Amino acid sequence: MASAQSSGGGTELGQFLRARRTQTRPDQVGLTVGPGLRRTPGLRREELATLAGMSIDYYVRMERGKETRPSPAVLDALARALHLDDAEHQHLRELGARAARYAPEPPPPPSRTVRPHLKLVLEALRPSPAYIISRSMDLLAWNPGGLALYAGLADWPATQRNLARYFFLHPTARTLFPDWDELVRGCVARLRSLAGTAPDAPDLTHLVGELLLKSPDFAKLWERYDVVGRKRIQKTFHHPQVGVLTLSGQSMNLEGTPGQRLGVYTAEPGTPDHDAMLLLDAIALEPAGHRDMKPEQQPHSQP
Repeated sequence: MASAQSSGGGTELGQFLRARRTQTRPDQVGLTVGPGLRRTPGLRREELATLAGMSIDYYVRMERGKETRPSPAVLDALARALHLDDAEHQHLRELGARAARYAPEPPPPPSRTVRPHLKLVLEALRPSPAYIISRSMDLLAWNPGGLALYAGLADWPATQRNLARYFFLHPTARTLFPDWDELVRGCVARLRSLAGTAPDAPDLTHLVGELLLKSPDFAKLWERYDVVGRKRIQKTFHHPQVGVLTLSGQSMNLEGTPGQRLGVYTAEPGTPDHDAMLLLDAIALEPAGHRDMKPEQQPHSQP
């Protein structure tokens, strides 16, 4: 099972390369495979090294985390050989840069304090469900519909409300989302991408460590090391209180508060989806709220 932490930037770079190599079939990169069984699920190390124009010894050192200063040209060659898309290519470059300057002391986590005017924004967005989340998907502030939309999340203490934790560990999540499999792939890809460049950040290591222990589905997806997930503009909820509703979602970074994002869902007025959204806002059991936590108050596990 993959570890939630890494010992250095080179280790994280090697993990990403190995994951991409073993998930790339020879035919995807123009190689012809002869008869007989292959023990390697994807490309062999020597095949990738040849495609990228480097020695096998050098590539092996990279994959084992022992080569910490790969040049941009080497990383670009590997990206071309593996047919990485733009987001994966950029992630590879960030891992390479981090490996070259890795310091054992992690940077302080971003602020988790939600500014007062943003709480007014959440209230003004009603009846549209809206919330503010941290980089590790902790729910920091919400309006009534923003919390009630994730059925059962209000049953957890405010300090435990995290969307990734909810997707994998709350019993309602799988029935709430008809596309749960796709949803969680995108969720893990987002956390994987973030952890690749900040693997020792406490807010990430606590969450990832918990999910690796408690969710085999999370552990399997984490091992894949995908860093790109599909994002749908519309999302359907099979809500136990208001029925089926399809809402358009939008997420945006907040200025002045790095790591915080605003999420909001809308529906066209006069439609059944909008009526269900109005009902959700009206019956929400918990009013608008927020949580302000210091880094040392981070939740380590689900209650």
